Amino acid sequence: MTTAMTPVRPDTKIAVLLRHDLEPWQRLNVTAFLVSGLGTELPEVVGEPYADADGTPYLPMFRQPVLVFEGTKEMLTAAHGRALSRSLPRSVFTSDLFATGNDHDNRAAVRAVPTDRLDLVGLAVYGPRNAVDKVLKGTRMHP
Repeated sequence: MTTAMTPVRPDTKIAVLLRHDLEPWQRLNVTAFLVSGLGTELPEVVGEPYADADGTPYLPMFRQPVLVFEGTKEMLTAAHGRALSRSLPRSVFTSDLFATGNDHDNRAAVRAVPTDRLDLVGLAVYGPRNAVDKVLKGTRMHP
């Protein structure tokens, strides 16, 4: 029997894969950028707004945890290819974006490089748990 208080394990997964050699500040920044687009394109991943006991409102957040993984540059490239082949919703962060300072230049930097030559430092992917697990094959949870 499921009640409103029974935890529900989602049948989907939100995952971020980071290149293992990023600096700590880069890991945090890349993760934030990567997941920022999910809620705008996939409204089903966002829950209801929050409010504290005084009624102060807060923005809604994802309905489920964001799992963070790490891997080598080669693992990121392979995971990216698997995400593309499965047509899973995804976002990318390339090394070039560390040198840009605004959204326009970020998009131009990604647009300037063919898919198979992107220097990926991060990838976010959303989809059915088993499909996301296959995309992340060989990577490990971020320590």
